[in-house]
Amino acid sequence: MTPFGSTGREVPAIGQGSWYIERGDRAEAVAALRRGLDLGLTHLDTAEMYGDGRSEAIIGEAIAGWREEVFLVSKVLPHNASKAGVRAACERSLRHLKTDRLDCYLLHWRGPHPLAETFAAFEDLKAQGKILSWGVSNFDEDDLDEALAVAGPGKIACNQVLYHLRERAIEHAVIPWCERNGVAVTAYSPFGHDGFPTTGSPGGQVLGEIASAHGASPRQVALAFLTRRPSVFAIPKAGTQAHVEDNAGALRLRLTEGDLARIDAAFPLGRKPSSLPML
Repeated sequence: MTPFGSTGREVPAIGQGSWYIERGDRAEAVAALRRGLDLGLTHLDTAEMYGDGRSEAIIGEAIAGWREEVFLVSKVLPHNASKAGVRAACERSLRHLKTDRLDCYLLHWRGPHPLAETFAAFEDLKAQGKILSWGVSNFDEDDLDEALAVAGPGKIACNQVLYHLRERAIEHAVIPWCERNGVAVTAYSPFGHDGFPTTGSPGGQVLGEIASAHGASPRQVALAFLTRRPSVFAIPKAGTQAHVEDNAGALRLRLTEGDLARIDAAFPLGRKPSSLPML
């Protein structure tokens, strides 16, 4: 368990995402989420966008009886991020999730409404106890500078961004910025979007060799690499209990400096892109 940004909460480095979870069998998805909770994956992430609230409803069913142990995160769509829109969106999410509060509420990405208006709405919700902290998603370094200027220090709890072995752009500036300012980094799509290295690829072979040396799986090695810094958390989605059990195994995996160097060489950082990649 690691401190999650400025929230003061201890959160596991590996959590559970829910993008597209509503497309599978609902009972199986609920069972997988509950199995993850049993294994300590108590950081659950969702958004109003995911299945138009259906993902939130699945999460709400899964966390029944677990609410006090769960660190629950949802996100507001940019076009709903006006002062009144944030309030209405949050109320809908709370209804779907069958809870009275969110542990963290994020702006999904930048949109038409001024950050000052969105953040003021977040602060109002926080004062009412409907959210305990708030943050952003898909914010690059320049966006974070502006957000900090608007909000002031200690307010932005999290920046949720795309991060996987083949997409390490956030290591250039976003992670260092967040570490300097006490902001947690949450990696979404940590296996890539249908693009995890195959067994026969050069990178896949490296992952496989390291996994074999540790009695682990290649995906566990990837998660351990991505969360090697205490500022970074990952939220892989798992639609089955077997998949979530594999993800949870990454919490116990400790890579050596040699392992990290091999992975770094197999999946090089590359040059800083002109804009932050996102899905």
